Amino acid sequence: MTASTTRRSAVGRSRTAVAAATAVAASLLLLSACGDQTDAAIAKREAKKNRNVNAPLFKKLPKDVQEKAMLQVGSDITYKPVEFRSNGKVEGIDPDLAEAMSKELGIKLNFNNATFDTLMGGLKSKRYDIAMSAMTDTKERQEGIDSNTGKKIGQGVDFIDYLNVGVSLYVQKGKANGVDGWETLCGKKIAVQRGTVSHDLAKDKSKACEKNGEQPIAIEAFDNDSEAQTRLRTAGVDAVSSDYPVAAYAVKVSGGGKDFEMVGGAPLKAAPYGIAVPKGKKQLRDALQAALELAIKNGSYAKVLDKWDVKDAAVKKVELNGGS
Repeated sequence: MTASTTRRSAVGRSRTAVAAATAVAASLLLLSACGDQTDAAIAKREAKKNRNVNAPLFKKLPKDVQEKAMLQVGSDITYKPVEFRSNGKVEGIDPDLAEAMSKELGIKLNFNNATFDTLMGGLKSKRYDIAMSAMTDTKERQEGIDSNTGKKIGQGVDFIDYLNVGVSLYVQKGKANGVDGWETLCGKKIAVQRGTVSHDLAKDKSKACEKNGEQPIAIEAFDNDSEAQTRLRTAGVDAVSSDYPVAAYAVKVSGGGKDFEMVGGAPLKAAPYGIAVPKGKKQLRDALQAALELAIKNGSYAKVLDKWDVKDAAVKKVELNGGS
């Protein structure tokens, strides 16, 4: 190796070292400008943004919730008008009520989409802190009992009851095909959302048909109510059963009001919707109950119900586990 070769190598190494140092410095400057991007740091910034320590009920929340300043809410966001997406935003009765409650709590209630029949499992696995999804308060859910098997599958939940609703039947407009209520459904086809009160009611009515010597109801259960409506719209079934607010909304808006019509009179099995909180979360449950009570007292609850035309479903008193 000659002397000149040695000098060129040394110069090359020097330039490489300078370039590397410059790159490191630039990276440090960029990191400094952007801030810490770790998950923990992002969560901390989000918590600071969402937290309002001066909110009336903030100090009633568990310490870990105060720290996170957010509750993860499990919800089937396909259930107009209770919860649905519009232009990428979650809207509806439940999100609006959650927003009213969040102002009293000083934290954010963040909605996560899931199929309805997975919500209880999501609470059990701690994927969600609470569930708010047009969920009917029943003793079976309170006690963690599977409605299909009758077996206990978990600790169950406490419900904070916030609306009183029943289930309704609707058919193709002008094409009722002899359906004029549950008693006329024997031998007919009905679409429901899986795991709902409508699903349970359809199974009970079908058994009654057989007991009376008639043909059972052919039940088609779907992941969401939109799929059940599509099945009716294409004449795949004779009727759909949904919670009254959902049925009324579908009849009003689908096809500009030309697709469906309600049958069967007043809603059946009137029962409360409840916010589901896992058993053992008494402090969180009580804070949420207090937030709903404040929303009723200050009028924000009534405004939400007026907006979505469900004021007849209003509760006068916020009960815990009022379902049967």
